[in-house]
Formats: sequence, C-alpha cells, structure tokens
Amino acid sequence: MDYQPVPTVKDASPFDAAQDAQVLRSAMKGFGTNEEEIIDVLAGRSNQQRQTIRGIYEAEFERDLVEDLKDELGGKFEDVIVGLMMPPVEYLCKQLHAAMAGIGTEEATLVEILCTKSNEEMAQIVAAYEERYQRPLAEQMCSETSGFFRRLLTLIVTGVRDGLSTPVDAGEAKEQAAQLYSAGEAKLGTDEEVFNRIMSHASFPQLRLVFEEYKELSGQTIEQAIKHEMSDELHEAMMAIVECVQSPAAFFANRLYKAMNGAGTDDATLIRIIVSRSEIDLETIKQEFERIYNRTLHSAVVAETSGDYKRALTALLGTA
Repeated sequence: MDYQPVPTVKDASPFDAAQDAQVLRSAMKGFGTNEEEIIDVLAGRSNQQRQTIRGIYEAEFERDLVEDLKDELGGKFEDVIVGLMMPPVEYLCKQLHAAMAGIGTEEATLVEILCTKSNEEMAQIVAAYEERYQRPLAEQMCSETSGFFRRLLTLIVTGVRDGLSTPVDAGEAKEQAAQLYSAGEAKLGTDEEVFNRIMSHASFPQLRLVFEEYKELSGQTIEQAIKHEMSDELHEAMMAIVECVQSPAAFFANRLYKAMNGAGTDDATLIRIIVSRSEIDLETIKQEFERIYNRTLHSAVVAETSGDYKRALTALLGTA
C-alpha cells in the first residue's frame, strides 16, 4: 500500500505578500486586535508564504512579525499562531527541546516526532537542532532517556535507517522476519537489540514487507509480538514505528484521539499535530479519524477548545 498524504493547507493562489503584511499590521495596530483577520491570513497560507510575509512585514514596518504577534496574542491561541510562523523543521526542534527541558521527559513526544520520520527527515531535524541549541540532539536525548528505549532513539537519530531510495529486498525481509521471531516469540525472554537493530535500520517500505513476512512465519502480527515482548516506552516506540509503517494517518489520528479523550485536553499534542501535519497529511488524518472513531475530527476539536484557539485549529483543519 502506497501512502497518499493529502494536506489541508496549501499555497494560497493568488498570493499578495505585501497585502497580507498590511492586513496583519492593521489587525494589530491601535486598541484591540482583530484575531479573525490574523487567522484568515496565517492559517490560509503555506509556511513558505508565511516566511515571505514575515520578510516583507519587517522591511515595510521595521518590526518583527512574530514579536508583534506574541505581544498581541496569548495562551494556546498564541501557541498555534507562533507555531505556524516557524519553519516546520525548527518547529519540531522546539517541540523536542521542550519535551526534554526541566524535570522529567515527555517520552511520548520524543516517540511521536522521532519514530515517525524517514532518514531524510531525521537528518534535517538533527542539523537544525544542533544549530538552534548548540548541542547535538543525540547527546541531549541520551541524558534524558535510558535502556533499550534510549538505544533505539539513538540509532534513529544517528541516521542508520536506509533511505527511501534503497530498494526493497524481499529475501532480506524474510530473513529479518525470522530474526525478529527468533529474538522474541521463539525464545524465553526477548533480545531487544535485534528488534532495535531491524526497526531502526530498515526503511519503512522494507519494514512493511518484514511485517508481512513475520505474520506468514509466526501466524501472529508484529503488533501482537511487540505487545507480548515489550513494555513501557520501548513498547510505545516500537508500536509507533509499526503504525507509521502501515498508516501514518492512523497513528496521528490515534494520538489526536488520546489527546482529547477523557478528562482534560492535551493541548500541546493537539496543537503540535495539527500545526505540523497541516501541510503534509492532515486531510488524510481527518479521514482516518472519522473512519476509526465514527466522528469527525472537527467535532472533536470543537468540543475540546474555545474562542480564537478553536477558530485557529478549525481553520487549519479546513473546516472553520
């Protein structure tokens, strides 16, 4: 199955960056702020177009657009808008840094960002992270995680995964499936090193074949095997890789559901996924959310949010 990602946010056409800069300045000048105009402009433009607007805004008004937005907005609404203004890779770096800052570590955020990326995407994140924070991502991550979970993330971050241009090898997939079986279900205890090595080295298309071979060999799905053999963060990381190999949209739909299910809302996760996936596959995620949970993502977001925060998120969903 080839994944067909459909975004909700695309280049606006026609596009007049000077006009947009003017609208944004007017929306923030004088008493009060016109939040609706800010949402209309920024949620309706691609990230590249937002960067163009920011450059023209600075040249025209000798002011930093992001700083002006921070001064005028607040709370979760500000988080959405400022997130939209960051180049996508920098935005993910900021999210990773926040997940490791202070006491404790948000392992689920590390899993969501790191275990879902191709080797090419990972290389961009690693380079941008070191440039932004003057510290290698792998080094910081090693100080915040431990055990086989740390080992798996370190392998992913150091770029050992085969690139998307690497041809899929059916013979090797059969061999890798046999190795996973021998390392888990076929023995007492689990050889996590084998799981880590295969799950971090093989490209996603190769892993798809490995999982098919595994089912053929063992009669069980790889998910069932991981459930029996792994626990805690390592289990979550392995499952994230499996889900993303099979359907990235389903993985993110599940994450969004968990962020909104039960008491309270995990706003940080809700914002991060909607902002970061809007130009990749948010339309596909919406379809998967409705298929899995029998309700629209829009209705779930509306039930959990309010005010300008709600308006910004639903604008990104393409359902404002």
